[in-house]
Amino acid sequence: MTAHINGQKGDFAETIIMPGDPLRAKYIAETFLDDAVEITNIRNMLGYTGFYKGQRISVMGHGMGIPSMVLYAHELINDFGVKRIIRVGSLGATQQDVKLHDVILAQAAGTDSPTNAKRSSGYQMATSATFDLLHKAYSSAVEKQISVKVGNIFSGDMYYDPDEDMIPALERFGVLGIDMEVAGLYGLAHQQGIESLAILTVSDHCLTGEETSAEERQLSFNQMIELALETACS
Repeated sequence: MTAHINGQKGDFAETIIMPGDPLRAKYIAETFLDDAVEITNIRNMLGYTGFYKGQRISVMGHGMGIPSMVLYAHELINDFGVKRIIRVGSLGATQQDVKLHDVILAQAAGTDSPTNAKRSSGYQMATSATFDLLHKAYSSAVEKQISVKVGNIFSGDMYYDPDEDMIPALERFGVLGIDMEVAGLYGLAHQQGIESLAILTVSDHCLTGEETSAEERQLSFNQMIELALETACS
């Protein structure tokens, strides 16, 4: 048990799916896992462990932003023995050919956060997904005929960023979209020697201003969740 997670040793599986929203973690557990049991609820950051196709898997929220993401991930890794983290969440598109509902496999993530620089003596290290997980996710998507795009994303520190040059810069560099957590997860995973991957769904478009409805998000997010679970147990 830690100050932020009131589970016990052995409560978490070695593989965990992490959405930002704890209620989405609850939805995943109740909808997709067999015999799911709630194992943590401090500050309503809900976590569960159950079974998917016979394999033990956990799911837990991580909150918004890199600080929240890496706080929970750090404790899961160091205090509860988690070896593999797959983030599922939303993405704002920054390319014209990336459309609403597209599923994105984040092969690497840049950031304006200083978090990873603190891990690497100030050097700008690349933060990337674990190739084995990335390959499994892509192969599962092909098998299930789920259309995915694979590429780089950017994790911003501010949701309401006043920098008007950011989105045009991301577009010029071919960055597929922007979130708020993946670079932090990938940096921590590199430092801690665990596996990590982010599978994201485009919920809004930074260039066109388009947004998905709650109903549309539910349908497209289910594809992302199923792909994450297939990747976790393959």
